[in-house]
Amino acid sequence: MVSFNAIKNTLVLVLMCFVLSSCGFHLKKASSLPDDLKQLTLVGDDQKSALFSYLQTELAMSDVTLVPASKQSAQLYLFKEQLERQTLSLFQNGQVAEYELAYSVSYVVKRPKQAAIEKRFELYRNYQDDPDHALAKAKELELLISEIREQASRRIVRELSQL
Repeated sequence: MVSFNAIKNTLVLVLMCFVLSSCGFHLKKASSLPDDLKQLTLVGDDQKSALFSYLQTELAMSDVTLVPASKQSAQLYLFKEQLERQTLSLFQNGQVAEYELAYSVSYVVKRPKQAAIEKRFELYRNYQDDPDHALAKAKELELLISEIREQASRRIVRELSQL
């Protein structure tokens, strides 16, 4: 005979499945771009930048075919990225203790027979500076900037999927 706990656990499991499916919850998947953006021309001010190469990789993972410029394909124009650094706090001796990085990206999406859409966003990160460990902090800054660029490329593809 089936125990009361087994029936209760099964009922709770079934109830949770209904609740999760009714609230609209679903697992995150790769961004699905509209059909007219599945073939895209990617151009930019600095085509040798790290952001440009991260964006090429992210578009490839989203099943986007990069094609040469034509009147039938959509175009994504990536403007030059900007990175600004501001002082947040100082040590007692006047040396900088903490910085804020402001990374801004802007781009334009041009679709055939539609108006161009210009987008811009900024990403912010804080990092601590220690003059006693300058080499390690320089490497940490490089890693932080690389992560910001990866996040920016994912955000661009996510924004493209919402057009």
